[in-house]
Amino acid sequence: MDGILNIFKPRGISSYRLVREVKYLLKAKKTGHAGTLDPFASGVLLVGINQATKILEFMSELEKHYEGEMVLGISTDTQDAEGKIIQKKEVDPTLDRKKIELIFQRYKGTISQVPPMFSAVHYEGKRLYQLARVGKIVERKPREVNIYQLNLIDLIKGENPIIKFEVVCSKGTYIRTLCNDIGEELGCGAYLSNLVRRRIGTFHIEDSLSLEDLKKDLTLAKKFLITMDSALKGLEKITVGEDEARKILNGGFIFKKTAIETSEETPIIREDKLIKIVDGQGNLLALGTPRIKNRKDLIIKPIKVFKISN
Repeated sequence: MDGILNIFKPRGISSYRLVREVKYLLKAKKTGHAGTLDPFASGVLLVGINQATKILEFMSELEKHYEGEMVLGISTDTQDAEGKIIQKKEVDPTLDRKKIELIFQRYKGTISQVPPMFSAVHYEGKRLYQLARVGKIVERKPREVNIYQLNLIDLIKGENPIIKFEVVCSKGTYIRTLCNDIGEELGCGAYLSNLVRRRIGTFHIEDSLSLEDLKKDLTLAKKFLITMDSALKGLEKITVGEDEARKILNGGFIFKKTAIETSEETPIIREDKLIKIVDGQGNLLALGTPRIKNRKDLIIKPIKVFKISN
């Protein structure tokens, strides 16, 4: 079995544990996931089975859609509900939806984020969270991320108001850091109290498979399995015959003009562009990139090669 499963990760377990359970249930040789969800978060987790683990790095690049809640007036060391409270401040009683929406506007587009100490970012051979657990705080370099949408859903008034929001963002965005930064700008602090990932690329929470349902009925894995070709449906595709297929499976170059069929007549030629290479039966053979800028004699070099399952 090779492909992607859109699994619903419940609150209370790590992404690693969920992937490990799927591996055990399906007796898979390899499993992995695209985009970690913290234990307190829930929602879409894309799990790669066997050869599909090779395409997870490309799936991780897809935009993410979240719905979340932040509590105002309280800051925690982890920037979420699982951390220790490190600060409490009074919230401006005149805070309203309009003020929040104005601040949200400032966080749309390309922004810089400093990774939180409680994160998996490497620092001198260790993870930041390993240092944080022993009380060490080190300087972190800010990273640029993209916030495509940031919308206010609701404002629940109280001593510690709750802001419900949705955000569509790029890879590498820390939603808890976004909440922390917005809280700082509001002058009262904030922490992320709930988070649901509703979508990764075109993979929606409504189409996800729960881990509990999979445990009850293992045949659901085949029903919900997304082929590698389908998972990468946004890429240009070329279809090759038997001779070219053998070259590709052995890591050899092929010429685009030898293809049986292409999905575009004049593709944009960029050396970082990914192209799917499939055989006549629709099996994904490889992912490749163009190596020369000549539309007629375009050479495709495989960068990821897949075995054909029997």
